Amino acid sequence: MWAHQFDPLAALAQGLPRLPGKPDLVLIFGDTDRLKQSGMLGELAVRWPDAIQLACSTGSAVCGPSMADNGFSALAMGFDSTRVRVEVETIRSADQSRDSGRALGARLAAPDLAGVYLMTDGLVVNGSALVQGLQDIVGSDCEISGGMAGDGARFAETLVALNGAVGAGTIAGIGFYGSAIRFAHGCVGGWDPFGPRRTITASAGSVLEQLDGRPALDLYESYLGPEAAELPASGLIYPLQIWDPARPDDQFVRTLLGIDREAKSLLLAGDVPQGWHAQLMRGSIDRLIDGAARAASDAMSAHGLAPQACLLVSCVGRRLLMGQSTEEEIERVHETIGPGVPMAGYFSYGEIAPRKGSLVSGLHNQTVTLTLLAEAA
Repeated sequence: MWAHQFDPLAALAQGLPRLPGKPDLVLIFGDTDRLKQSGMLGELAVRWPDAIQLACSTGSAVCGPSMADNGFSALAMGFDSTRVRVEVETIRSADQSRDSGRALGARLAAPDLAGVYLMTDGLVVNGSALVQGLQDIVGSDCEISGGMAGDGARFAETLVALNGAVGAGTIAGIGFYGSAIRFAHGCVGGWDPFGPRRTITASAGSVLEQLDGRPALDLYESYLGPEAAELPASGLIYPLQIWDPARPDDQFVRTLLGIDREAKSLLLAGDVPQGWHAQLMRGSIDRLIDGAARAASDAMSAHGLAPQACLLVSCVGRRLLMGQSTEEEIERVHETIGPGVPMAGYFSYGEIAPRKGSLVSGLHNQTVTLTLLAEAA
C-alpha cells in the first residue's frame, strides 16, 4: 500500500503530482462553494478514470500537519492486496437514514468485507441511525468509520461528490475487501460537562423537544445568555452529552445543527432518545489539544502495523472554539502518528468511529477521530 497527500488545485495548476502508481482511491476535502464551482473534481475524474474519487465539503481541510481554510486537501491511495469499491445512497429526510444504511450495507456486504469508510451529507442525514442501519447488515465485526460533511459555521449546504458528480443528501460508503487491510481508530473529545443533569422528556429522532418537561430551546438559551443570539453557530461550542441511565458509562456527545424557534426545539446531529439523561458541555483549548493527542496515541497503540495513511475527522465546534490554535491539535496528531505518515481530513458535522476498546462504531460529535490504514505483507 502507498499513500500521498496533496493539494488538488495546486496539483492541477502545476501538473498532477508524481505518485508511486495509479491510485485506487482518492479522497478530497474542501470548501463548499469552490467544490461546486472549480471544475476540479471533473478534471481529476478524467485524469484518473480508474480511481474511486470521493469528495466532501468542509470549512477547513487538514493538509498533513497544517490546516487550510477555504482550501483543499486530498489523499491518494494505492493498494497491493486490497479491493475497494463504493456504493451511494441519496436521501431527502433524516428519517430515511437507517433504511439507507441498510440498503448501503446490502450492496457492500461480502464475506471478505473488512471495513467501510463513510462520507455523508452533514445536514440531512441522521448519522447515528445511518451507522446503526449499516451495522444491521454488515455486523459489528466490520469496522466502520468516517464523517459527515461540513460547511464551517454557515450551516447552509453540505455536499458529497463521487467521481465529479456533486450532490446534496448523498451518502457514500467505501468498502475495503480482503485479509491484508488493517485499520486502527482513535476517538477522544476533551470537553467538560457543566450545569445540572437533565432528563430528555420529549424527542423525535434527532430533534430534542423537551428537557425536564421544559422546551429545549428555552433551557438552552438560558445557559448561553447573550451568545444565544448567535444560534445555531454558537451552539457548536456548547454541545450536549447524553447517556442511557441504565448504561451511564456509555456517553455520547451531540452537536447542535439547527433550531426551530416556533417549536422551541433543537436539531442535533444524531438521535437523542427519550428517557436518556443530558448535560451541557464546554471546552478549553488545552483540554481539546490534549484530547487530540490521546486519540492519536490510542490509534497507534491499537495498530498492529506501522500506519501507511491517516484520515482525520475533527468537529467544526472544536475549530470554532480553538481558532488558530486548531493547528496545534493537528500538529500533535501528526507528531504522534509520525511525520512520515501521509494525513488528510476535514472538520465535520459529525464523526464516525468505534469507541476505545470496542469495534462497534457510532456517531460522535465534538471529537477528534482517526482512521489509520495499512496493508499486511
